[in-house]
Amino acid sequence: MSLTWIHEEPPRWDADKERIIGGEPPGTFNLGGMRLQEVVPGEWWRVEHDGATVGYGWMDIVWGDGEMLLAVDRDHRGEKIGEFILDHLEQEASSRGLRWLHNLVRGNHPQRDWITDWLLAHGFEITPDDEILRRKVPTAR
Repeated sequence: MSLTWIHEEPPRWDADKERIIGGEPPGTFNLGGMRLQEVVPGEWWRVEHDGATVGYGWMDIVWGDGEMLLAVDRDHRGEKIGEFILDHLEQEASSRGLRWLHNLVRGNHPQRDWITDWLLAHGFEITPDDEILRRKVPTAR
């Protein structure tokens, strides 16, 4: 599968974000009432396969670290798109000199245990306060 990583400039809430992110059960993401074509905060990357959007990566820089999320179209889960997004988010974080990638899996996330286990299996660790998962960003070469 050939995937394309596309930086959105400026990032806007669009029909694909609404379908992939907005269509998730309550508690999955907490983005709150986005309207179509509204500019959204942070940096967004769209993942395409054969011209169709199949996922998104998001990062916001906070105190030298990157808070991130990733989302994969339900019809394309199990195709390693999540790994593709995570690897690219790590490259983006490294190129900006960030130290850690962080992800908060909220207590009301409908698949909290599954996503936590997935992140742990992909090199994340649980922070001492048991709230946030983080992964060390390698130094850019």
